Amino acid sequence: MNESKTRKEIIDSRLKNAGWNINDRSQVVIEFDIVVDQSLVQEGRTPYSGHQYCDYVLLGKNGKPLAVIEAKKASVDANIGKEQAKQYCYNIQSNVGGDLPFCFYTNGHEIFFWDLENYPPRKVHGFPTIDDLQRYKNLRQSRKALASEFINTKIAGRDYQQRAIRSVLEAVQKRKRKFLLVMATGTGKTRTCIALVESLMRAGWAERVLFLVDRIALRDQALDAFKEHLSNEPRWPKVGEKSIAQDRRIYVSTYPTMLNIIRDENNSLSPHFFDLIVVDESHRSIYNTYQEILDYFNTITLGLTATPTDVIDHNTFELFECEDGVPTYAYSYEEAVNNIPPYLSNFQVMKIKTKFQDEGISKRTISLEDQKKLILEGKEIEEINYEGTELEKTVSNRGTNALIVKTFMEECIKDPNGVLPGKTIFFCVGKRHAREIEHIFDNLYPEYKGELAKVIVSDDPRAYGKGGLLDQFIHNDMPRVAISVDMLDTGIDVRELVNLVFAKPVYSYTKFWQMIGRGTRLLEPTKMKPWCAEKDVFLIMDCWDNFEYFKLNPKGKELKPQIPLPVRLFGLRLDKIEKAIEVNETEITSREIIKLKKQIESLPQNSVVVMDAKNDLQRLDDNNFWNHLTVDKIGFLRTTVKPLMRTISDTDFKAMRFEKDIVEVSLAQLNQETEKYDTLRDGIVETIAELPTSINIVAKEAELIRQSQTNQYWATINEDKYDALINKLAPLMKFIESAIVPLGPAKFNLQDIITQREFVEFGPQHESVSISRYKELVEEKINELTETNPLLKKIKAGESISDEEAHKLAEELYEEHPNITVDLLRRVYNHRKAQLIQFIKHILGIEILESFPETVSKAFNDFITAHSYLGSRQLQFLDLLKNYIIERGELKKRNLIESPFTMLHPDGIRGVFNPKEIDEILSLTQKLLAA
Repeated sequence: MNESKTRKEIIDSRLKNAGWNINDRSQVVIEFDIVVDQSLVQEGRTPYSGHQYCDYVLLGKNGKPLAVIEAKKASVDANIGKEQAKQYCYNIQSNVGGDLPFCFYTNGHEIFFWDLENYPPRKVHGFPTIDDLQRYKNLRQSRKALASEFINTKIAGRDYQQRAIRSVLEAVQKRKRKFLLVMATGTGKTRTCIALVESLMRAGWAERVLFLVDRIALRDQALDAFKEHLSNEPRWPKVGEKSIAQDRRIYVSTYPTMLNIIRDENNSLSPHFFDLIVVDESHRSIYNTYQEILDYFNTITLGLTATPTDVIDHNTFELFECEDGVPTYAYSYEEAVNNIPPYLSNFQVMKIKTKFQDEGISKRTISLEDQKKLILEGKEIEEINYEGTELEKTVSNRGTNALIVKTFMEECIKDPNGVLPGKTIFFCVGKRHAREIEHIFDNLYPEYKGELAKVIVSDDPRAYGKGGLLDQFIHNDMPRVAISVDMLDTGIDVRELVNLVFAKPVYSYTKFWQMIGRGTRLLEPTKMKPWCAEKDVFLIMDCWDNFEYFKLNPKGKELKPQIPLPVRLFGLRLDKIEKAIEVNETEITSREIIKLKKQIESLPQNSVVVMDAKNDLQRLDDNNFWNHLTVDKIGFLRTTVKPLMRTISDTDFKAMRFEKDIVEVSLAQLNQETEKYDTLRDGIVETIAELPTSINIVAKEAELIRQSQTNQYWATINEDKYDALINKLAPLMKFIESAIVPLGPAKFNLQDIITQREFVEFGPQHESVSISRYKELVEEKINELTETNPLLKKIKAGESISDEEAHKLAEELYEEHPNITVDLLRRVYNHRKAQLIQFIKHILGIEILESFPETVSKAFNDFITAHSYLGSRQLQFLDLLKNYIIERGELKKRNLIESPFTMLHPDGIRGVFNPKEIDEILSLTQKLLAA
């Protein structure tokens, strides 16, 4: 295909798709005449003088050139036109004046966009519309410097949130396009993102933003967050909207919804529609199926994840163009918990284990009383033999589940009335298990009329929307317990959660920490609910040794990547063709080539992955390609075409699986692999036998179904019969599942007993009693003794006591409770210098004991909020300075030009701040250290 044909058949069509009328010279000028002045040649701007003819120039509404397109024929590399297109842009600017046009060069199949003097060239998947180009032009003209752009601290006011935003803003200013923020669950990833979006919009770097999530509940949650913090920015979707609107600024979508939009043949979204895409909870699925979305829009992209940096997949770092283990910014759970004051809640772990979980269910472990009941029910005791790991998989025992529920109700953190549990999530094995737990709650606690605990699962339409089950759980007093199967494992934000029950084993380390993250959020004082007045710790009840598992397997179970079914089917056909060629079975080769071509025709033509390969796929249009399949051609089909089959999603996969089995058995026959053939054949016969002939459409093929289960049929099997099975029976496979009632696990109601109930020592110092419980013990004891102890009475009355009396009081308190010591109180209340009397006054409510670290942290946070223009290195310096003062309790001026401050700049503070800022920082530190 020559250049003229490429332009006419491909480029013109793609311009038309972007809304350009190539026959209208007020929009598109073909062979645009550029007069090149000799002076430009002398300046080295172009090697040619005289007239140049640019293939296409796209005009703005004012008639001025907005963009240049240099075309090359389809068979050559588009990059050959790169330098030529650039020269045209500068020459047009020289001729016409005004702004530098945007630069495009293409061979029809590949299009490259070059925003000269701003970004390097990048591959794009279509031409921009006139509105896209006008927006690009406006953004280019209105951009402000981001290095000093202030951050809206009303949205993201915490120091680490501002450091995260500043890190991205500075990278955007340097023209980077991919970023990854790693922030522990509960540290405000969404708020940080919204504040970043607000800064980019205000500074003229972004006009339209897409926020991608993986579930509807998270979409609704994100929309609410944008509504709260950027209420003036129009959002999509509004309630009830189905089709995509093009007049909004904030778009929130699930991955499948956006993929369907861009693959739709009537897709109205230009690849240039968004200026920023935010990928929430970035994980493996993004660079599998859904990376196609990022490839299509190919714009500035921000990934958000709570997965700890040391376990993030290599591909995630690669996707966001970060070095392995080095995201754009990271803030860990440990940092958030250990901050003063803490930003996240710590947790206690209680390990629960029952006899059946430990020893299984068998004659040896079932009580004699239950054995008698089973015999009366006609059950064979000897036949009951299940491992503990089979619970809720192949066997379900109501007695075990009831024991877990009752233990939970005894041990859980309760509401202020001390009767009902605080907000809780039960993580269950599956829906059947979840319904069983719900049934047990209703049976054991009927006084709550079925409102105490409710199953919330994604396929229940009542789970969503205002007044739905999830909304009730978040905003209402009841239900107190949400029973979840996957839906509430990640992303859901319920600050009042104080209990998590792991009633199932978890094997993914990433998912385990996402689940723990449901409880880590602290309460905001203004948003406390009657059923949760305070929260300084939350409880995890681990019923399946999950913590022990991850202690032994820090990264959990590695899942093997699965090859998509369409890829496997294509690969098997290629194997069969290769074998048929080898044994000279020309008819088989011809048949399989027809089927192979049919599978290629089923590729989604609007998929970015397929469009990317259009240039390569042209090779298949030539009939000569298929006439004689050489090793080279089969290699091409295997390495280039076969991977494209992963894009096929709109098909009957049950039919395809049966077809794959038939191709596999026919290949085994061709290879003379007798044993493999027999095994595969027996499996196919069993599958056919499951077809329900009671259904009319299946009954029409009753004769073939009967014959294909006989030895005679398989003794005379040939390609015609294989094709008959594929063509007639494969489409019926979808009826098998609907006709069969799936067998559930064996059900028992046997008495179980708790064999382990203990707090796991899980904290920096491995405290066996939690800090909150220790505080309660001390406060209860001191309030109790105040009624009788004369020295405590004096303190409560506001009278002073001598050092001798203080020493005597310390001895009396130690005798009453050996854990009431000044050292322990200092550690628990996080105050290294306070004396016993100060702690007692604090406990009795006479005076507030604000620790030195709290004072320092508060002062630095106020300083940062008042200086929202500070850069990331300056924020890093202040964080280092804050920790230095907290740890050492002193600071001299010379320290600021010594290590560790010289790690950030050889000149220390002088290299990071200007003299005025240094004076302000010194004033701050002097006030803190003088206090």
